[in-house]
Amino acid sequence: MAVVHSEKRVEKIFTDAVKKMGGMAVKFTSPGLDGVPDRIVLLPGRKIAFVELKAPGKKPRPLQVKRMRQLKSLGFPVYVVDGIEQIGGVLDEICAT
Repeated sequence: MAVVHSEKRVEKIFTDAVKKMGGMAVKFTSPGLDGVPDRIVLLPGRKIAFVELKAPGKKPRPLQVKRMRQLKSLGFPVYVVDGIEQIGGVLDEICAT
């Protein structure tokens, strides 16, 4: 039986993985602009991305989808991670951009 992790646990594993790569996963809050992704990921080599972290199987709310679409339209990479098995692939993709 697969272990289901909470959003908090997924976020902790994600931020630890970013730190291990020599980067930062900065908590992103924007007063007056709701729905922004949870983290701004900054990796060596001027790599930047926005990441929304969710509990397994959970989806972003409509306002979050809108904000992610806005960030993407500005040219920023945006990811949704809802499981620890996605973390390595997302970080690899951020590094490759």
